[in-house]
Order: sequence, then structure tokens, then C-alpha cells
Amino acid sequence: MKQSLHGTWELVSRKTVMPDDRRICPLGPDAQGYINDSPDGFMFVHISSQDRAPFQELDLFGGTPAEDSASMKRHVSDAGRVIHSGDEVAHHVTHCSFPNWTGTQQRRNIEKLDDQTLVLSAHGAQIQGHRVTARLE
Repeated sequence: MKQSLHGTWELVSRKTVMPDDRRICPLGPDAQGYINDSPDGFMFVHISSQDRAPFQELDLFGGTPAEDSASMKRHVSDAGRVIHSGDEVAHHVTHCSFPNWTGTQQRRNIEKLDDQTLVLSAHGAQIQGHRVTARLE
């Protein structure tokens, strides 16, 4: 399984299963992104909402507090080393848009893996004050 996970995977959907079994899409139903798992043991994830509003100014570090906050809530990225173990991958996060994950290990279950489809899930993630299952296809 380790070999077939390597590559760049384009996001099809990112859903969160709430405790009452509702499915929500925190980044919107049309979120976009990529997961890359490289043979040299590194990974990156970049996912964002398709409807992120542009900043008023073309200054990379010049956003207003409201623009910065809105942008942050519509984007997730992380990177680091990855370890494969059976039907699980462990991301050892060294860089992350959510600073609380930096320096942590994020485990993902491989629910499906074939030539065309990768489905990862994270059980017990905290989203909007609830323990949920986050699911990426």
C-alpha cells in the first residue's frame, strides 16, 4: 500500500461528519486542494474554499484584520514527514496554517486506496466545538 499512496491527489470532497451524523462542508461544498505524498517521506496538504474573497490591496502582508481572519477560516495547509503503517498514515507536522498542529502527529485512516481514489479520515478531530470525523476524498 505504501507505494501506491505516493503521488499528488486532487481533492474531490472534504466533509465533516458531526456527532449527530450530519455531513457539513466547513470549507464549502466546492473546496479545492491537493495532497502530496512523496517517496522521500514528505507530505503536504493544501485545501481552500473556492470562494475566498480577494484582499483589497495587492500586498501579501497587507490584509486588514477582517480580511486575514476570513482568509484563514477558508484555508488549511500543512506539511512534514509522513510514516505509513498498514491502513494508516501519520503526518509529523512541521508547518501548518493552524499553529496548534505544528509539532504534532496527525493520524489519518486510509478508507479507500486504488489507482483513482484515495479516501482519508481523521476520527476525533475538533471542529466548531465538536469531536467529529473529517473525511477527504
